[in-house]
Amino acid sequence: MRLKKARIQPIQEENWTEQQKQLLAPQVLRGKVQNIFLTLANHEKLAKRWMVFANHILHKSSLAPRHREILILRIGWLCQSGYEWGQHVLIGKACGLSESDISAIKEGHQASAWDETEALLIKATDELHHDAFVSETTWAGLAKTYSQEQLMDLVFTVGQYNLVSMALNSFGVQAEDDLPGF
Repeated sequence: MRLKKARIQPIQEENWTEQQKQLLAPQVLRGKVQNIFLTLANHEKLAKRWMVFANHILHKSSLAPRHREILILRIGWLCQSGYEWGQHVLIGKACGLSESDISAIKEGHQASAWDETEALLIKATDELHHDAFVSETTWAGLAKTYSQEQLMDLVFTVGQYNLVSMALNSFGVQAEDDLPGF
């Protein structure tokens, strides 16, 4: 975690307004509402609208879950977002990523763990992070496997989790006790 304590305090259940109850009740994960949602509840209108987009990326994307999680973990690593990393290590494992896959995400596209497509996913994430642009070579390689819709979901997935990493890092959202670290 970049910050040792939250800049924006998560709103605890005993203090939820009726609107916050409606917003947060469906967000239970591993038996409780996670700190990201408790923090975002400080700005209900923003949280409500953001959750629609976040739901598409996490649950309705045209990308295979394994590939989506490779993208999310790579951008979380690049942004050094400990909270994002920890949440998506657990989600990634549930989507079939192994411990060695997760370690290889830190190494980048040149790691031996990746097939050609997965290496290109990591390369595209790196390019988006560093230049806000997927190079012609990387795009052409990905277009051999992915449809136009999937390529759009790829860019929006990296962008969504870059944004989330910025928010988590800047707000000082603290990791739950059950999240793995870097």
